[in-house]
Amino acid sequence: MTKFLQPVKRLHTEEDLKKFQVSLTHHAVMDFIQRLANSVHGLELTDKTLPVNDRIQSILDILEEVDKISESHPIRLDTTSRFGKVEFRDFFDELSARATSLLHNHIHLDYDTGNDFTVELSTYLINSFGDRERIDYGSGHELNFLCFLYILDHLGYFESSEYDKSVVLKIFARYIQTMRGLQLKYWLEPAGSHGVWGLDDYHFLPFLFGAAQLSPFTRPRPLSIHNKDYVTEFKDKYFYFACINFINETKIGTTSLRQSSPMLDDISGVKTWKKIEEGMLKMYDAEVLSKLPVVQHFLFGAILPCPEGVPEHYDDEVDEDGCNHEVHSSWGDCCGIKVPSAVAASAMEHKKHHVPFD
Repeated sequence: MTKFLQPVKRLHTEEDLKKFQVSLTHHAVMDFIQRLANSVHGLELTDKTLPVNDRIQSILDILEEVDKISESHPIRLDTTSRFGKVEFRDFFDELSARATSLLHNHIHLDYDTGNDFTVELSTYLINSFGDRERIDYGSGHELNFLCFLYILDHLGYFESSEYDKSVVLKIFARYIQTMRGLQLKYWLEPAGSHGVWGLDDYHFLPFLFGAAQLSPFTRPRPLSIHNKDYVTEFKDKYFYFACINFINETKIGTTSLRQSSPMLDDISGVKTWKKIEEGMLKMYDAEVLSKLPVVQHFLFGAILPCPEGVPEHYDDEVDEDGCNHEVHSSWGDCCGIKVPSAVAASAMEHKKHHVPFD
């Protein structure tokens, strides 16, 4: 039986990264993403045939509890600053304090008390919702939630691959709903001055899973993302259009997707969703799992073990947050430069014109 471990950060140098890129953990994560993407080909978010058993519902209930924790920490200080709201830290502290009990109350796995599965799961869950100190969120945090789901799947929690599509279209969709709420409420800053590789400021996987949903179809075409009527029509059915809608609502001062998200504009010229799905998978590997500013924060435990040959620590290179700032010199900043939130700017603009912002 697996002995659960407290997940820790281990990747600090380019040599560490090279070991990670050929590791079983790297392959396991990519295989899991591929499997989930394959499971949603041709399916809609609103598909009423998606199977939901007690175990799927339990994860949905945990996300509902996360929303309730947020509700108990409203914004107390109204400011004109467009950086993250400090009340997020109160939310994060309560989530951290309650994570283990949430898992014990909702996740039922047959392990003895001396080998508590929540040691690993709680760490990934807590780190799925952003960074407490920087009040930001990015693809690394999203990756933590994917790892949370991977560990549950590895432990046989979902019982059958028949539930893969529900993991994506029910659980992951519910996670995105929770995250959008947190981003809008606490004005979470994008984790890194580049946002998430030019897709949107926060997420990558909804674009990948969204392209997978649309992969079998010739209509709507990828160019349809430029038509707001199409975006409105399809935003509740497909992740990809939901993401475009979020960008349209939050990127003020831009008149086109070319201005707000040039990479998405370029991708829209690809002729088929299948090609976009394939490209997104390659891009995720290259721009998330193969970028040290992101994976230096990857957490390794017993289920997702650190590659052999990676030293345990670099006390002279890593700050108290586990970040090696030296890795940014040739790429950019993952956490050193604060970047105002686009949702904050949009909220301020709506407030100025007395328009409710949802």
